[in-house]
Amino acid sequence: MNATAKKTTTRVAAKAPASKRPAAKKPAIKKTTVAKPAAKKPVVKKAPVKPLTQAVTKTAVKKSPVKTVAAKPVKVAKPAKVKKPKLVRDSFTIPKDEYVVIDGLKIRAGKLGQAVKKSELLRAGVKALAAMSDIQFKAALSNVPTIKTGRPKNSK
Repeated sequence: MNATAKKTTTRVAAKAPASKRPAAKKPAIKKTTVAKPAAKKPVVKKAPVKPLTQAVTKTAVKKSPVKTVAAKPVKVAKPAKVKKPKLVRDSFTIPKDEYVVIDGLKIRAGKLGQAVKKSELLRAGVKALAAMSDIQFKAALSNVPTIKTGRPKNSK
């Protein structure tokens, strides 16, 4: 320990109370750290800068007349939001034998690896009818018998 560190520790020890208290409480002793002198770095001498001539400095100071235009970031066009079509809930009456055909078509689609719901099957049928020519459409309608609309009466 050097002389400075000895003086500070003796001063702290002299300030400690000399009363008789339990050993649980000890006076706080401040630790002092001795600062080491920083190591000096060797100084590197820079080469003297040669003064520029006036002609060179005037041209260097002048701003170029051409203005540079900063490139603006291109905004990515967001795809237009596709609105979902409004759904309509409807009910209809269909003969039992034609209802069985719908179930058979669902099974047939399942075997082909395309699971289909009854409503999807009916919508596909509507699209197929819409794609027909007028003569084919009229022939398909004539093959379907008309039935009485409304709910069937309960037979007991």
